[in-house]
Amino acid sequence: MEANGLDVIADAERKGRPAQLFWPWFGSNVSVLGLSYGSFALGFGIGFWQALAAGIVGIVFSFLLCGFIAVAGKRGSAPAMVLSRAAFGVRGNRLPSAVSWVLTVGWETVLVILATLATATVFDRLGWGGGTGTKIAALVVVSVLTVLAGVIGFDLIMRMQTAITVVTAALTVVYVVLAADEIHWESVRALPSGSAQEVIGALVFLMTGFGLGWVNAAADYSRYLPRRTRGAAVAGWTAFGASAAPVVLLVFGLLLAGSSKDLSEAIAADPVGALTGALPGWFLVPFALVAVLGLVGGAVLDIYSSGLALLALGVRMPRWAAAAVDGVLMVAGTVYIVFFSEGFLGSFTGFLTTLGVPVAAWCGIMLADIALRSRPYDDGDLFSRNGRYGDVRWLPVAVLAVTTAAGWGLVTNAAAGWLSWQGYLLGPLGLGGTAGGWASANLGVLAALVLAFAVTLLTQRGRIRAQESAPPSLPPGPVREPGEAVDGTGTSASAATGA
Repeated sequence: MEANGLDVIADAERKGRPAQLFWPWFGSNVSVLGLSYGSFALGFGIGFWQALAAGIVGIVFSFLLCGFIAVAGKRGSAPAMVLSRAAFGVRGNRLPSAVSWVLTVGWETVLVILATLATATVFDRLGWGGGTGTKIAALVVVSVLTVLAGVIGFDLIMRMQTAITVVTAALTVVYVVLAADEIHWESVRALPSGSAQEVIGALVFLMTGFGLGWVNAAADYSRYLPRRTRGAAVAGWTAFGASAAPVVLLVFGLLLAGSSKDLSEAIAADPVGALTGALPGWFLVPFALVAVLGLVGGAVLDIYSSGLALLALGVRMPRWAAAAVDGVLMVAGTVYIVFFSEGFLGSFTGFLTTLGVPVAAWCGIMLADIALRSRPYDDGDLFSRNGRYGDVRWLPVAVLAVTTAAGWGLVTNAAAGWLSWQGYLLGPLGLGGTAGGWASANLGVLAALVLAFAVTLLTQRGRIRAQESAPPSLPPGPVREPGEAVDGTGTSASAATGA
C-alpha cells in the first residue's frame, strides 16, 4: 500500500522514465465511451467534417494542457492540489481543491454508472437477465476493482493500467472490425453542416469531456519521476498517451452515429450499452469486458486523485481512507442514478459544462504560474502558512471566483433544468440571450481559461520572482496545516499515514 499522501516524494522514491506515463493515460482514455462522444458531438447539429475538426482540436489541445500541468508534478514531486498552493496560498488553495474533489468524485461516479448500465445491457441481449440483480452485481464488481486500486495506490494503479491498456486496445480493434459494416458513408456525408457557434459548442464540450476533466489530476502521476527528467518529454508523453485512443475512437464513433439516427438516440440513454447493437452475440461478453475495463481504468485514476484532493481540503485522515470515503460516495451516487433517476445525458452534459468552467479557470491560473517559474518549488513552504507561498493569496482566489462567475454567465444547459440560471451574460453582451445562436457555444469555458491565464500572467510575475529569490525554507515553523508536520528536509513527516 502506498504510504505517500500529500507529501513531497523523497529522492530515493523517484523513479521511472517519462515514456511510462503513456500507460496510465492511455489506459484511462481507451474506453469505448470515446465512441459515444461521436454521437454527442453530432448532437450539436453539425456535420461530420465539422465534428471531426472540433474533436481533434478539442481532444489534443485539452490533453496538451494536462501535459503542461504534469511538468509541475515533475518539478515539485507533489500532487497537483499541493503544487496549486504556490499560486493560491496554503489555505487559499482549499477553494480549487474543493472544486477538484467534486469533479473527480463526479467523474468516477459517471464511469461506474456507465459500466453498470453497459453490463446490464449486454446481459439482457444474451438472455441472461439485465434487471436489478445484474445491475447490483455489476456495481459490486466494478466498485471493488476501483476502490481497491484507489486504496492501495500508485504502484498497483500503474500495473493495472498497463494490463488494461493491452486488453482494451486489442478488444477495441476487434469491435471496430466487427462494427465496420454498420457504417454508411452516404448517410454520414449527407449530414447537414451547422453554424460556427454549434461547432464551437461541440469543441468546448469535447474539451471538457476529455482533457479539462483531467487537468486537476495531471501532476499526480508525474510526481514520482526524477526531477532531472525533461519537461518536454513529460508533457509530450502525457498528451500523446491520453489523446491517441480518444481521437481514433471519436472518428469511428462519428461514422457510426452519423450512419444511424436510432443509434444516436439510444446512446443518449445508455452511452456504452447502446453500442452492442452492432455486434454479433458471440462478441458480447468480450465487449462487456472491454467496456468495463476501460471505464474502470478511468475511474481508478479519478478515485486516487479525488482522495488526494480531499486531503488537500484539510481533512485529516490517511490517503487510503480518503480514497475509501470517496468510494462510498461513488457507490451512493451510482445507486441513485441507476435505480432512481432518469435522463442520464442531460445531467452528464450539465455536470461537465458547469464544473468545466471553474476547472478551466484554475487551469489558466496554474498554466500562467508554471510558465512564470524558473526554479523548483520549495518543499517545506508548500506546507507552511507562514512560508513564501503565504496563507491566502487573495488575488488568485478572486480571479478564480470572478472568471468562474463570468464563465457561468456564458454557458447554458437546456437539458438540465436545475442549471437554467446559467447564461445570464448572453443577453447583456449582445449574444442573443439563452435562446440565441451563441447559447450552445459554451463560450464560458474558453473565456474562463483565457481570462484567468492572462490576468495571472500580467499580475503575478513580481510575486513569483520574490518567491524564487527567497532563501530555502528553514525547519518548519509553528504555523502549518493540521496533520502536515514537515521535517527539516521539507518532506512530510506524516508519510507513514498519508496525511
